[in-house]
Amino acid sequence: MTIDHDSYEDLTDCGLSPELEAELLRVQSECTFMWTNKKGEAFGVIMSYLPKDGKMWLTCAERRARIPALRRFPRASLCVNSTGTSVSGSRTVTYKGECVIHKDREVLDWFYPEFAAHLRPDPDQAEAFRKFLDSPGRVVIEFTPDYKLGFDSALMWARSPEAERKK
Repeated sequence: MTIDHDSYEDLTDCGLSPELEAELLRVQSECTFMWTNKKGEAFGVIMSYLPKDGKMWLTCAERRARIPALRRFPRASLCVNSTGTSVSGSRTVTYKGECVIHKDREVLDWFYPEFAAHLRPDPDQAEAFRKFLDSPGRVVIEFTPDYKLGFDSALMWARSPEAERKK
């Protein structure tokens, strides 16, 4: 493959492949979740997530500032990167999308066990985690992406192998 780029100004051909995106979402357990506060300022926190059926599912206490902010303006962004995972190199995917806040038992009843098992593969740990999650003041955030931007640093470094850091 011949790459005739002489800078990093245009990285449009350095997108993350669908296969690497799927692997990244499977092996990473945390994301940066971002929303807009009532002053119109961007804000974000690190949260665990459950990828399911093309959506990202997250949970937090209803009293967290992000919940009233999402009820005011349900748009958010979510970024997952490969740091700390078995996915080699610097790979990332960022999504923009709509959020729905759930408190209904139907969602909580399927979400808590799946989320707990996703983060704690040991059944006993998962069950203990699920019990702690299932509290009266907790909600589930359903994030449906409608835009994504992926990045694969291996494709960028192919332009300038002499600049890539060797381990």
